[in-house]
Amino acid sequence: MASAPEAPRIGTSGPAVALDPTVFDVRFNEALVHECVRADLNARRQGTASTRTRAMARGGGTKPWRQKGTGRARAGSIRSPLWVGGGTVFGPSPRHYTLKVNRKARRAALRSVLSMHAQRGSMAVLDASAFDVPATKRAAEALAGWDQAAAPTLVILSDEDVVVTKSFRNLARIVVLTPAATGVVDLMAAPSLLVSETALEQVTARARGDRLEPASSASETEKDA
Repeated sequence: MASAPEAPRIGTSGPAVALDPTVFDVRFNEALVHECVRADLNARRQGTASTRTRAMARGGGTKPWRQKGTGRARAGSIRSPLWVGGGTVFGPSPRHYTLKVNRKARRAALRSVLSMHAQRGSMAVLDASAFDVPATKRAAEALAGWDQAAAPTLVILSDEDVVVTKSFRNLARIVVLTPAATGVVDLMAAPSLLVSETALEQVTARARGDRLEPASSASETEKDA
């Protein structure tokens, strides 16, 4: 029986962190990951490129010269695509590049990429409790102590890890994202992955498809109790 996947802990001398095998020990689905990467990259395109056709170009309402007798080719408008300053033929127009990917498929692709990082040892868990104040030097030392770190490194931190975020965001070739903002393309583009303990729980829950209750609802429940 295969052992449960683990990730080393950096920032402290604690033991390795056990990972959920349903999220970090699945088979890599290349076709599904490719579909999600295409969808993520297309979603980042603005789709605002636009050109004018001959009908949109200003001017050209008068025939430049008479039809016959000049010795030149017949012409009906100076805004013909053959003329300088004329309209564009088959040019780009505003459009959207969105590709729909089902939620179950996107979660499966997310599990595939997370499993890839866990299986090849390019993932580690950061002990955020070691950062009591923002310290970029301490963040650089934590990365230097991880022998599997390869730039650019993707650091996933939760909204509660404010001090850690301030420590890592100024480092060169370090990308800091929240669990909700991390996509399949971000995980695929990162040679190494560093996750805080709180962010690991959120990423695992998101990959499993668990329904997370809002923080406000939880606080109201505690007040009622």
